[in-house]
Amino acid sequence: MPGCRNICDPTEAYSAGRFVADALTSIRAIHARRRVPLLVGGTMLYLRSLLDGLAELPEADPEHRAKIDARATVEGWPALHAELARLDPAAAARIAPNDAQRIQRALEVCYTTGRPISELQRATVSPLAPFQVRYSLLGPPDRAVLHQRLGERLDRMMDLGFLDEVRGLRDRGDLTPAHSSMRSVGYRQLWAHLDGEYDLAEGVRRALAATRQLAKRQLTWMRGEQRGEWLTPAAEVAWRAEICHAAAALGF
Repeated sequence: MPGCRNICDPTEAYSAGRFVADALTSIRAIHARRRVPLLVGGTMLYLRSLLDGLAELPEADPEHRAKIDARATVEGWPALHAELARLDPAAAARIAPNDAQRIQRALEVCYTTGRPISELQRATVSPLAPFQVRYSLLGPPDRAVLHQRLGERLDRMMDLGFLDEVRGLRDRGDLTPAHSSMRSVGYRQLWAHLDGEYDLAEGVRRALAATRQLAKRQLTWMRGEQRGEWLTPAAEVAWRAEICHAAAALGF
C-alpha cells in the first residue's frame, strides 16, 4: 500500500499470531520510552486477538490446505462456508461466505484436531492483562459520507501509484493471485485487470465495491463489541485531550 511501512515480504503469510507478537514488542518498546502506545486501525480480528489472546492452534497443514483449495475451485467458497456452519456455527457466524483465508483455516483446524476453532479460541488469556487498556470505537459518519470517503481514499491511492505497485509485485515472478497478500482488497482487483480480465475502470470499480463490503463487515464486527466505548466524530477532539491528560497523570 503506498505510504505504508513494509514489515514482511508479500510472499510471507502474516497472521494474527505474528501481529500479536509484533504489537507486544512495540508496546513494550514504547513503554520503555515512557510513552503511551496507541493502537489505531480497523482489522478487528487482529485487535480481538490482542485483547483476548490466541488459542493454541495447530500449524498450517499444506496437504489439508491444498485439498480445501481444490474443493473451493470446484464447489466455491460459499459451499465450504456452509460446511463450516455445520461443523462450527460460531466460527461461521463471524466469517463472511467469501472470506477464503479464514474459511480455509477454520476448516483446516476442524479437520486436523477434530475440534471447532471457536472452542479452542475460547480457552485463551489476554496478553494485555498486565496493562491498563482503554478501548474506544470511533463511530462512522452516515453511509453516504462513508462511501464518499472510501472513494476519495481509493482515488488517492491510485494517484500515488497503487497500480504501479501491483504491477511491480506481479512482475516479480514469485507471487500469484493465490498468495494471501494478493487476495487483499484492491490488490486482487488490480491484478485481475493486469491479467486482462477487465479494463482499469472496471478494476477500480470492483476494488471500491470490495472496500465498501469490507467496511460493512468491519462495522458489523464493531457493533458486536461489548467492551469498546463508542465515540462520535465530534467527540474525537475531547477524546484526544483526555488521552493526553491520562498520560500526564501516569507520568508519561
